[in-house]
Amino acid sequence: MLTDSQLIREIKDGNVELYSTLMSRYQKKILSFVFHMLKSAKLEIMAEDVCSETFYKAYRSLSSFREVDASFSTWLYTIARNTVLSELRKQKTSHLSLDDSTYIPAAPMEAAPEQRLLRNEKVLMVREAINSLPEKQRSALILREYDGMDYQEIANILGQTVSSVKSLLFRARASVKTQLESYFTEPSMMKEYEEMKLR
Repeated sequence: MLTDSQLIREIKDGNVELYSTLMSRYQKKILSFVFHMLKSAKLEIMAEDVCSETFYKAYRSLSSFREVDASFSTWLYTIARNTVLSELRKQKTSHLSLDDSTYIPAAPMEAAPEQRLLRNEKVLMVREAINSLPEKQRSALILREYDGMDYQEIANILGQTVSSVKSLLFRARASVKTQLESYFTEPSMMKEYEEMKLR
């Protein structure tokens, strides 16, 4: 299997069909990131379009990509974030209102209906708390907890220092925990909250 670097070199040399291979490696992650970023503005219905635009922009700019500046994944997430912010600004100025299409993650089929409902409700509470955060705190938390990035990668994407990223994450987690404390009063429920990657 070719590495990102090898694929990029091949694409730059004219083997443009390999870009689909590069896309397939990051499509789910970028779509998830974009979805979470758009959710706060109730624009998650546009996630696939914004994701496609991200990959189109990356393809057009691939000739200027330099690994000495950043890894491909960091560069791609930066493009995705900028595309989302551009779309949010555009929607704000046009005052376009869209219906809220609430997304409920699929629960395992073997789970009892009431367990699925409780699980979905808890996940939605956590997501709503994250969606209410300021943009940089939200981006940092999503990149750290959902995409598992390290502090330096997040700092590169957000254009911040590592210490600033740590500060953003501390404030984001504290805010989410404060918002959810009234919902998670029982010890068993608090345990489930802690397991939702918000350590």
